[in-house]
Amino acid sequence: MTPTRTNSPVLVVGTGLLGSSVGLGLRRLGVDVLLADASPVALGLAADYGAGRIAPAASHKTAAPEDTPRIVVVCVPPDVAGEVVVAQLENWPDAIVTDVTSVKSAPLEHVRETGADLSRYVGSHPMAGRETGGPLAGRADLFTGRPWVVASHEETTVFGLQEVEGLALDLGSNVVSMTAEDHDDAVALISHVPQLLSTAMAERLLDDVKDASALAGGGLRDVTRIAASDPTLWSQILAANGPRVARILRRLAEDVVDLAGALEDMEKPGARRKVAEHMLAGNEGVARIPGKHGSRRTFTNVTVMIDDRPGQLARLFVEIGEAGINVEELDLEHSPGANIGLATIAVLPEVRQKLLDELDARGWKVAQ
Repeated sequence: MTPTRTNSPVLVVGTGLLGSSVGLGLRRLGVDVLLADASPVALGLAADYGAGRIAPAASHKTAAPEDTPRIVVVCVPPDVAGEVVVAQLENWPDAIVTDVTSVKSAPLEHVRETGADLSRYVGSHPMAGRETGGPLAGRADLFTGRPWVVASHEETTVFGLQEVEGLALDLGSNVVSMTAEDHDDAVALISHVPQLLSTAMAERLLDDVKDASALAGGGLRDVTRIAASDPTLWSQILAANGPRVARILRRLAEDVVDLAGALEDMEKPGARRKVAEHMLAGNEGVARIPGKHGSRRTFTNVTVMIDDRPGQLARLFVEIGEAGINVEELDLEHSPGANIGLATIAVLPEVRQKLLDELDARGWKVAQ
């Protein structure tokens, strides 16, 4: 068993997607994981799923030494995170406590206001998730290769910081150090506002009386994918970060009004230039989004037509691998009304022509 930075036992409070994933990831490394949840059903499912064992004691007063956690990971909804963190600080006076909620300022302020031992609390946030939730959605590799923000504050100790960073590293994450305020500014832009824009676009589909959505391709699916997220959870997240999200939405609203004004009369002087300037600014913005391994995205795409029958995608991957070409990214789309799919494969520019030659030699049709 590979040595870990995280010492047993670890207490995970809240056994939804993130809590069960923390447990599964640590159990895979041989770490003893204790589980606690207000829901007996969720707790039992997580334990049966292998995320850990049910914690036999609720506090240090009745816990045996082997059931006393070194670190407590709070994985509960944002609206109760601060309260649960404070309770765990009181229940386990020798443990470091972290939480993994997606907003960091609110829990920190709650702990500070209650007078709890702030030196043992280090907020954190793994930038990972899925559209589905609950214990059975957990994955041991959910955090692998993902950023994990560790939000230190004025009373953070070196020991506490090492414990939380060690947990993140053991679970395969890349540690990113930020203040709670900087974190909340960042997630408002890169997570919370995109969720609302996806939701708003999907909401407009309710006006689709002519069944235009039957023609939907990859563009609409990409924009609306996260609109299927849990409304209850997202209401809590947005409530905890509302002012930051609202500021960005107002800036976006200004851009949308500006574009709409230009589009209403494209013959008006400067209208076409205004639309083009917005599009170019979008090109510059999307170029800032990191690609594979955090690098800038410099890939080129090749779109391959695939028969919609079992084994074809696997065959394509095998033959690309045999040609010694690495697939950097993949997007799949079905052609409406036809029994074919379109696989858009991203590769490094220097191997594009080789890929085209190999695909042609092996009988694949490339969409030009």
